[in-house]
Amino acid sequence: MIEIIIILITIAAIIIKSKKSLHMLQQNLYNENNRYVKWILNNINNFFSIELLVVIIIAITNIFLINNKTLSLILNIIAIILYLTYIIKFKINMQNGQIKKPLVITARVKRLIATITILYLIPIILIIIYKNNLTIVHFLVFIFILFSYLNTFIIFLANLINKYTLEKCVYYHFKSMAVKKIRNMPNLKVIGVTGSYGKTSSKNILADILNIKYVTLPTPQNLNTPYGLIMTINNHLDKFTDIFIAEMGAYVRGEINELCNLVHPKYGILTRIGTAHLESFGSEENIQKTKFELIESLPSDGIGVLNKDDPKQVSYNLKNNCKILWVGIDEDDVDVRAINIKCSNIGTTFNVIFKGDKENYEFETKLLGKHNVYNILAGLALGREFGISITKLQQAVRNVKPIEHRLELKKMGYFYQIDDAYNSNPLGAASALEVLSMMPGLKIVVTPGMVELGDKEKELNKEFGKQIGTMAKADYVVLIGEKRTLPIKEGLKETKFNLDNLIVYNDVKEAYNFIRCIKTKKDIYALFENDLPDTYNEK
Repeated sequence: MIEIIIILITIAAIIIKSKKSLHMLQQNLYNENNRYVKWILNNINNFFSIELLVVIIIAITNIFLINNKTLSLILNIIAIILYLTYIIKFKINMQNGQIKKPLVITARVKRLIATITILYLIPIILIIIYKNNLTIVHFLVFIFILFSYLNTFIIFLANLINKYTLEKCVYYHFKSMAVKKIRNMPNLKVIGVTGSYGKTSSKNILADILNIKYVTLPTPQNLNTPYGLIMTINNHLDKFTDIFIAEMGAYVRGEINELCNLVHPKYGILTRIGTAHLESFGSEENIQKTKFELIESLPSDGIGVLNKDDPKQVSYNLKNNCKILWVGIDEDDVDVRAINIKCSNIGTTFNVIFKGDKENYEFETKLLGKHNVYNILAGLALGREFGISITKLQQAVRNVKPIEHRLELKKMGYFYQIDDAYNSNPLGAASALEVLSMMPGLKIVVTPGMVELGDKEKELNKEFGKQIGTMAKADYVVLIGEKRTLPIKEGLKETKFNLDNLIVYNDVKEAYNFIRCIKTKKDIYALFENDLPDTYNEK
């Protein structure tokens, strides 16, 4: 009877812990490029529990106490009390934790839950089979409790099993459907968009510009993996679509090629190339070569749009004879150039010069930031190639919608929020600080810093701190995560920033309360730069 109680408690523990582990697995892209494994290794100390360790020791001891039922009973009661204490503490920690994006129960997660259930049922079934042999039963109870303790690794094993069985079958089934659908639409124009930074912004801006004349389908949100493209094609592409814009993301060499082989773009746009995901790529040269896989996959009659202000694009030895359109702001020998850029709290205005046209044309947009001007220029370059008039292009740029969490200006009642929380990188962060510096009133930066920058992460975050103190001239800085943001603090110190105006929290929600309590007659502008997922929460 006592063993049944322990098994039921273990099942409860498994259910609670599996929800947490699945949440982290999902946020780490189902262990793509070993992201989940790295999360486990970085949080290994958080998995240790003295209560559960004692329960495991008691379970081992019980194997050798078959003939001492009294001592075994006492130990089992102690184990039950400790086990319940552990579960309650774990549940409280989960409830008190900062969760920004909850676990989404997708079809893939449901398949994982099925596999996890089967793995945990194995010792239960064996216990039922050998119920008359107490030694084996006690050994299997110990194994079951151990499996509960090692839940994060059981989830990893389930993901591994599914990846090479169920998920592979599901992937190839839906991939063949998507390939067939694309093949049966010979008049469809396919545009690929990639780069280290600004892919989603560039894609959405391009879609808004081309929509003025064509029926355009961009991949939703940041669905830029093979799964994302396949899902978009199968669920949203139809016979009325003129243009399909495929955002293409990558963590290692060859992944852009895989996406190009799936959708066969004729047109390609490269946003800025930098150090994003340097940890997984291994070198800046690998990043550069990977991004250019898009342009080198285009057919000879295709068109690539490149940024002449980006040294990594200008210096690349392109192995393709397709047509290249250059855009730029600083460089004047380009096909489409922006000049007289002016940014304010209502948007951005600039003039555009098209190569071969003596006129320059006025454009205005609700978007903020120089990098968004580059994205607009890329859209204008293809818009002209697709036969859209200047007047229509001007109208389209005026109507481009602000992009959620990407330098999105929002009135929050008591302050203006410049929401750049989706992600952060050195170039994007510098551009965001430049925007903040142009705003009238009191300036605040709220940030947890930048991640996935490999060996340069500390160095680049320290430089970010220096830029906050010099370029943005921030009045207050709110850092989220005491340990992770130490390099930013060091950079701020070097600029002689007033450390009395530096605040550190572990929860971004506290930043809102802090801003609300600031007493000033000025307008308050707060830049929220980056918002790391729950996998980076500091305990």
